[in-house]
Amino acid sequence: MLLLLLGIVFLHVAALVLLFVSTIVSVWTTGNGITSDLWVNCTTVGGSHCDPATAGEWIQAVQAVMILSIIFSCISLILFFCQLFTLQKGGRFFLTGTFQIIASLFVMCGGIIYTVMSPNWVPDTDSFGYSYILAWVALPLALISGVIYVILRKRE
Repeated sequence: MLLLLLGIVFLHVAALVLLFVSTIVSVWTTGNGITSDLWVNCTTVGGSHCDPATAGEWIQAVQAVMILSIIFSCISLILFFCQLFTLQKGGRFFLTGTFQIIASLFVMCGGIIYTVMSPNWVPDTDSFGYSYILAWVALPLALISGVIYVILRKRE
């Protein structure tokens, strides 16, 4: 049981780290000396400078759902540790799992909005960067950990 708990905590923390990195790092799109993310657009051509990301309401929606995914994932981790010590024997971690599944749904919404709307804003020569890919990798990790939390029963 201890290995299972350590494994699920590791999976949860891995998803949380990926969410933090994908939200903070400025490489959602990259190409020709230009990188863009949810917050700034940076260029290294003719000197290095960054401008705030102002592509419209859709980028604010992506910012919001990515921040919400981090918040829900953090709350889920805190709830897991609280439930680990207070939940009765045989109880399930429904609340923890629910918050983690909601976090994964927020990541999915952010990724979908960015995927659909970025062709109107990003030049055709640019490609998706590693932060964008990390967000999509965090999605199944968060979803799997949420489902495992729901299935998991507390034992002695």
